[in-house]
Amino acid sequence: MQGESQGPSGVAGSSWVAPLAGIALAAVLLLFMSFSVLAKVSAAEERLLRPEPENKPKVAVAAQAEVAYCTPQFKQVLERVLHSCGLAEGDQRRGCKPADVKTFASISDEDFNALFTPLKERGGVLRFDVGSETLDPEAKELLEQRWIDRKGARYFFVVARASKTGTPLKNRQLSHRRANSVMFHLKEVANDPELDKKVGLLWLGNEFAQLSEEYCSWPNSRPNEKCGEEPINRSAFVSWVDCRL
Repeated sequence: MQGESQGPSGVAGSSWVAPLAGIALAAVLLLFMSFSVLAKVSAAEERLLRPEPENKPKVAVAAQAEVAYCTPQFKQVLERVLHSCGLAEGDQRRGCKPADVKTFASISDEDFNALFTPLKERGGVLRFDVGSETLDPEAKELLEQRWIDRKGARYFFVVARASKTGTPLKNRQLSHRRANSVMFHLKEVANDPELDKKVGLLWLGNEFAQLSEEYCSWPNSRPNEKCGEEPINRSAFVSWVDCRL
C-alpha cells in the first residue's frame, strides 16, 4: 500500500540544496568584494604614483616693477600730498594751499617741480585764460585723455597754479578755483564714487613752485599758442602716478 513515505528522491532530499546554495552565494559575494577592494587599492596607488594635474585656475600674481621716478623722496611727498591734500574724510573733500605745501613737503620750489619731471610724457598741462578758471574744450579733451590713460595707477595728481600777475591772495583763490574746475569735470566724466580717494589736489597760486618756460614743451592744451612763464603758470598740471606706498 502506497503511503506518503519519502524516499531519497523525495522532498526530504532537498534539505542539502539550501546550505550548498548559501555557501556558493557567500563565496561569490566574498570574491566580488575582494576584487572590488583590490581595484580601489590599485586605483589609489596609481593616483599616488601619477597624480592628475590640477584643473583649478590659479590666482595670477602681479609682478609689475615700479617706474623709475618712484624714488623715496617722491614717495614721501606723494604720501603727504594724498593724506593731507587729496583724500576725503567723510563727505568733505580737502586740498592744499601754498602754505600747507611748504609745511608738509619740506622741499624747495625747484626740487618740488623736479619731482614731476619724469612725468613729462605721462602728464598734461591744462592752460587757462587770464583770470579764468574755465576749462576750454581742448583742456577738457586733454584731461579726459590723461584720466583714461590710467595704466593701473592708483593716484591722480592735480597741481593748479596762477601767474605772477595780480596779488598773492587773488592768485591763490584763482588757482583753487582752477583745481576745483578739474575736479568737477572729472566727477562728470569719471562716474567714480571713490574719486575723492584717488585725486591729490594742490593749488599753489603764484607763491610756490612756479613753472619755468621750459615747461612749455610739455604736453599742453594749447600747443599752438604763444607760451612763456606767465601763460604756462596759468594752468593745472594733471597726471596719474604709479608709485606704491
